[in-house]
Amino acid sequence: MLNEAKTRKEIIDHRLKQAGWNVTDRTQVVEEFYISVENNFISEPTKSYSSEFSDYVLLGKNGKPLAIVEAKKSTVDARIGEEQAKQYSYNIQKQYDCDLPFCMYTNGNDIYFWDLQNYAPRKIFAFPTRADLERMVFIRKNKKPLADELINTSIAGRPYQIQAIRAVFEAMEERKRKFLLIMATGTGKTRICIAMVDGLMRAGWISRVLFLVDRIALRDQAIEAFKENAPQYSVWPHTDETKLATDRRIYVSTYPTMLNIIENEKKGLSPHFFDLIVIDESHRSIYNVYQNVLNYFNTIILGLTATPTDAVDHNTFQLFECEDGLPTFAYTFEDAVNNIPPYLSNFEVMKLTTKFQQEGIHLNTINEDDQRKLIAEGKDPIEINFEGTDIEKAVTNKGTNALIVREFWEECIKDPNGVLPGKTIFFCMTMKHARRIKEVFDQFYPQGAGEIAKVIVSDDPRVYGKGGLLDQFKNNDFPRIAISVDMLDTGIDIPELVNLVFAKPVFSYTKFWQMIGRGTRILNANQRKSWCHDKDKFLVIDCWDNFEYFKLNPKGKENKTQTALPVRLFKMRLEKLKIALEQSSEIATSEKLELEKLINSLPNKNVVVRDNASDLEKVYETNFWDELSEEKIQFLDQTIAPILRALSSVDFKAMRFEKDIVEFSIAQLNSESQDLENLRELIVTQIAELPLNIGVVAKEKEIINRALKNSFWANPAESDLKLIIDKVAPLMRYRQRFDGGDEQESLNLIDVTYKKEMIEFGPENELVSVSRYKDMVEAMVQELAEQNPILKKIKSGDRITEDELNVLAQMMNEKDPFVTEKLLQRVYGNQHAKFLQFIKHILQVEIVHSFEETVTLAFDEFIKLHNNLSSNQIEFMTVLKKYLIDKGKIEKKDLINPPFTQLHPQGILGVFSPQEIEEIITVIQRIAA
Repeated sequence: MLNEAKTRKEIIDHRLKQAGWNVTDRTQVVEEFYISVENNFISEPTKSYSSEFSDYVLLGKNGKPLAIVEAKKSTVDARIGEEQAKQYSYNIQKQYDCDLPFCMYTNGNDIYFWDLQNYAPRKIFAFPTRADLERMVFIRKNKKPLADELINTSIAGRPYQIQAIRAVFEAMEERKRKFLLIMATGTGKTRICIAMVDGLMRAGWISRVLFLVDRIALRDQAIEAFKENAPQYSVWPHTDETKLATDRRIYVSTYPTMLNIIENEKKGLSPHFFDLIVIDESHRSIYNVYQNVLNYFNTIILGLTATPTDAVDHNTFQLFECEDGLPTFAYTFEDAVNNIPPYLSNFEVMKLTTKFQQEGIHLNTINEDDQRKLIAEGKDPIEINFEGTDIEKAVTNKGTNALIVREFWEECIKDPNGVLPGKTIFFCMTMKHARRIKEVFDQFYPQGAGEIAKVIVSDDPRVYGKGGLLDQFKNNDFPRIAISVDMLDTGIDIPELVNLVFAKPVFSYTKFWQMIGRGTRILNANQRKSWCHDKDKFLVIDCWDNFEYFKLNPKGKENKTQTALPVRLFKMRLEKLKIALEQSSEIATSEKLELEKLINSLPNKNVVVRDNASDLEKVYETNFWDELSEEKIQFLDQTIAPILRALSSVDFKAMRFEKDIVEFSIAQLNSESQDLENLRELIVTQIAELPLNIGVVAKEKEIINRALKNSFWANPAESDLKLIIDKVAPLMRYRQRFDGGDEQESLNLIDVTYKKEMIEFGPENELVSVSRYKDMVEAMVQELAEQNPILKKIKSGDRITEDELNVLAQMMNEKDPFVTEKLLQRVYGNQHAKFLQFIKHILQVEIVHSFEETVTLAFDEFIKLHNNLSSNQIEFMTVLKKYLIDKGKIEKKDLINPPFTQLHPQGILGVFSPQEIEEIITVIQRIAA
């Protein structure tokens, strides 16, 4: 048992020495510091140790007290010295006219640190160094209010990102030291962190930051992100740098690396070296040995996680001193999906489990044919006994893999032609499992010549670099399917991904959501390639009950059958054949030949074709087509037509055009005038977009010009329509879409959406597509801008008079394409914009957006310009934006009624100042103007 004197000599002196303090050097440490009201200098003690003396005072380089240390014997609780130490600190500040010293008290084993007037006392691992204390004093004296510090919106400028940063800033101003942000994968956690660090650095709250990650790949990504977005701050480590440098501002490290550093007694870091620690992906793993890192450092801690709030465990909330379910700020996957426009893509789930996975592989589940096969191979079926969970571990079964691939092919989201899968990741268990899945794909789809699916794993050098397998998967049409083991679980962003297949069980909830996050990236219209849809959702195929394991109930896959284009064409020709037979038309003979031609083009080696060989044999018989009964037609429709999905090596653009012509001929046979008119408009629009400056297209100029005339479509003969198919359909691959997008099929010709795509203009009521009319208007304006003085003034940014605007409007209205303000509002999707705004848009002086885009951009810009708004104020702006988009307008009185009174009883009056309210109303008025 040690008394107080021995505790000081044998324990406390030694621990001070470990922190760099020389207790025998009175320019650093004064023991038994006498506190005298009469003197303004540091005096030696004049009597033995008593309560009138501070046990230790730690001095700065300027000789002034930085901190006091009150010692107690090792057998008592150090905290009994708390009040005594506090009084000493205030007395020293008063007597020596210095900054308020930091307050510490210890029994040798436990050390407590108290930053008086700022934070509550806290237990620390070791004494701070002189440099630590001087840095803390500097920060305490010079830090600025965070409410006044602007956020760099070029780093994190989305409203929810600004709101997240403000939520942390506000909590820091409230003297909190631990914070938890829950942000869905893909919403920019790292960018939020960088913008936050930048703001804290500029406000003088921190000078050094540690960013902790659990993998080297994530460390490298974080380093690059800091270098790109905040290059003014030095980062450790540089490439191939292993030795710790102490002169950097940003430190990015894995847990093991930092643990090795702090456990190195010779070159260890002070527990007070960092002012902020950021933990990327804060979850259960921090409760193992790596929590020692957090226990060691005495600093502010920010946790980041993508794990949904309801799945974050109690320990995580407790670690960050948050109530269960109430993080500092949360932006969920649902928030991102439901935003207007959405920040992330939603998903549907199809659960797929095979019999062997569910019941295992043993005598009772192996069918008799397979049992005989096993016996022929010298294996006893009785001795085969595996649980379902043993598949791809203790046993592999080719039939299970084949079934999963087959079901995937049937159910997956496909490319616009409805034949081949869209971009897909298969998550496999092992390297061997991945190779086996690849073999199944090559056997299932031999037409792909081994290119449809590729194994992408980290140990393959061909994966990396430009032109490597990963680069091909990201940027090229093929491969469509990436088969991976762990490598693609995290850290890969491919917006074109529309299918994720979990061909393995996942036991980490955090990792599971990271894997789901591979598909959540939004695909912008200007990024879309010909081999991918407009992405409104993606599909998750779960082969191992992962959603059940994590007790999740996602939205199931809707039974919206995506019918392949060849199937649709076959069914349409079959319908035409039925009508022709009913009308005893000669067309029936030619339609039979067309149907036979489609069937004969099926690839013999395709698995779908092989599986249906017996049914196909029936239609290959010559007498099958002689007398087509109702039963045979039903057989063709229900049994044969679905097999046409195997037809993939065809010109789908030509086939799509052919389908439109066949649909026109059906409408002609049925005398459906409205359908005929709609189809004529669609077909003529496609033909009009063929570029005659290409030789192969110009060769058919005569038939193209004939088909562009209304008289051709008045009552075309079957031979005329066949001529169009034979001559014009193959040219559709050269068609130029005036909206700049890729080829897509119109689904319903009498649909309202389709009607919006056509526009009527001019004295002769000409009809063209909206995109074509827009192209005509823009071409005319650009041509006139070279010579028209009014347009020249607008282009140069000069103001024009009302009279000049009227002259310009009249001139453009009298000249083909007969422009009006109303037509421009339809073409550009904005009923609020005026004639001059559209002209400026065409001349690239300013941009005209849709109303929804206008509202979103205006509000986002307002928040960016006022990024010192509180978290509650940003929440109010988010509700206001949604209200304005939904209603189309808003009046002042609405702002003090629901839903705004749900945020504050007084509505906007209780959230914003009068000046801020005026600014918000100005924004609303500008949008509506």
